[in-house]
Amino acid sequence: MTDTETPNPLKLIGRVTRGFSRIADVGVRELGFAVGQLPVLVSLKKSKALSQAELARIAQVEQPSMAQLLARMERDGLVERVPDPVDKRSRLISLTPLAARRLPKAKAVMDAHTQEALAGFSPEEVEQLTALLVRLNANVERMGGG
Repeated sequence: MTDTETPNPLKLIGRVTRGFSRIADVGVRELGFAVGQLPVLVSLKKSKALSQAELARIAQVEQPSMAQLLARMERDGLVERVPDPVDKRSRLISLTPLAARRLPKAKAVMDAHTQEALAGFSPEEVEQLTALLVRLNANVERMGGG
């Protein structure tokens, strides 16, 4: 790309996402988490217990990927499988007390990194960037049928 060439915004978004994830992962690893686990952990904190299928849908990953992620999280003491009160044959995934205690610290780490990444942006610019990304995300979801 030359200096006069306009960068592809989607490539830039990908680069920002990878870079931010790499940086943030260092901070949350110290708490026993990985950045990729945070959507699952936050969803479980909000909902108390969810099925593997619901978590895969929320995280926008395939079932086998979610199964692997949950197996590692269960091994690490972050989630546990609990009986489904509606269907006794099924199990739901819930946070362990350990994960629930550590999650606020992980949120603080992510918030601090977010503030640092947005340094120099005015509140109006952050609002505009957010609105543009929401529109872009809606377009991409529409393209993918989901």
